Amino acid sequence: MSSSTGPAPGLPVRMPRPRQSGRHRRPEPVAAPEGAPVLVLAVPGAPSASARSLAEEVVSIARSELPGVEVGIGYLDGDDAEYPSLATVVAHAAAQRSDRFELARAAGREAAEPEGPAAVVVPLLAGPDEALMGRVRQAVADSGAPAELTDVLGPHPLLAEAVHVRLSEAGLARADRARLFTVATAADGIVLATVGGREAVQAAGITGMLLAARLAVPVIAAALDEEGSVAAVAEELRGAGSVQLALAPYLVGPELPEGLLETAAKEVGCAAAEPLGAYPAVGKLVLSQYASRLGLAQPQGTQR
Repeated sequence: MSSSTGPAPGLPVRMPRPRQSGRHRRPEPVAAPEGAPVLVLAVPGAPSASARSLAEEVVSIARSELPGVEVGIGYLDGDDAEYPSLATVVAHAAAQRSDRFELARAAGREAAEPEGPAAVVVPLLAGPDEALMGRVRQAVADSGAPAELTDVLGPHPLLAEAVHVRLSEAGLARADRARLFTVATAADGIVLATVGGREAVQAAGITGMLLAARLAVPVIAAALDEEGSVAAVAEELRGAGSVQLALAPYLVGPELPEGLLETAAKEVGCAAAEPLGAYPAVGKLVLSQYASRLGLAQPQGTQR
């Protein structure tokens, strides 16, 4: 499943991290223990070049925080070498571990027989989505490999920070809450948009409270995939005195059906920020989920 130019897309790769030089270099982070399970990122949505680029950025951030970690990218709707399915990537991680053990034994070296999970699967989801999580669980089961599945990335204060940054990039919020300058286009009411039904809206509401504290404006969560939800929240905000609304996706990106955000923004007559994408906090939270399953030190600032 590899080529002369390197591993096939999505399959585990081990990347060393260069040490910083100089007297005041930062302390080196904890390295992944020898034989640690592969971190497999489960990417929802239709496979595409943009989804792959985003996923690669996210795992690059994770690698920078935990040198030596092996990573893989599996797509819920993948089915070929370019976009390998989640089940294929998890099965490959287990096969590689078995191959390493057999090679060591054949060479006469002492090697412990593999035990425990061969992979830890982290869903690339900001909030709960039972339909997608059910598919992730099924893909892991279909792999036939010993693997563990973590929870989604949020709610978490770092995701509130990420939404704030995306709003500020769109000119819909001031970039620094500590400075008292104004932004002419800043929103005075935020619709925090998610997908995944009522449970997803409730979870987004927790991040919404953190975001409201950062921006000092009302924030209410709504479901993009539930007819009338965004419009109802927009009406509620306007009824409470908000005049200039903004739509802020509480979504990484690949799980967002094409055109859904734009349609909702047009429906309620407001501007929209970009999804979270490969914001650094997303990569750190992916690693945090992986590390917590293995009992490793978590990236600084990710403890809940």
